[in-house]
Amino acid sequence: MVIKVRRAEPADAQAIKEIYEHPNAYSGTLQLPHPSVELWEKRISNVPDNVYSYVAMLDDQIVGNLGMEVCVNPRRRHVASFGMGVRDDAAGKGVGSALLKTAIDLADNWLNLKRLEITAYTDNERAICLYKKFGFIVEGESEAFAFRNGKYVSAYHMARIVKDA
Repeated sequence: MVIKVRRAEPADAQAIKEIYEHPNAYSGTLQLPHPSVELWEKRISNVPDNVYSYVAMLDDQIVGNLGMEVCVNPRRRHVASFGMGVRDDAAGKGVGSALLKTAIDLADNWLNLKRLEITAYTDNERAICLYKKFGFIVEGESEAFAFRNGKYVSAYHMARIVKDA
């Protein structure tokens, strides 16, 4: 099983929409259930210069998505935040790792970023383990961060900082 990661293209909108139709994908992110293809067409077609969007492919099928936004504030141009989702049926197959490796390579070797940030729900153990595997640490927690499935959920603020050599 080979996972390929590439830049997302407008033609990928339907497949990305399908990722976020999966309960774990929308429950573990700030996405809402039942996304429209028009929403994703708009997001993928109008990507600003400071945003990078990727898809992961498993057996030529799009099964994961990562979006990374570099801060435009002059005092935070060394920082990017990202979000990602993986189809429920592709979870645990290395898709998240492949997407995260791509984002980290871009951040470290091409964009000269010092800090990557992610917010993860405190009950999303799979995501938290993935981020820790790549050197992210929990920097804080926000109670009642988001409303999901009829109740408020807390989130960790995590970051990976490139240490000076």
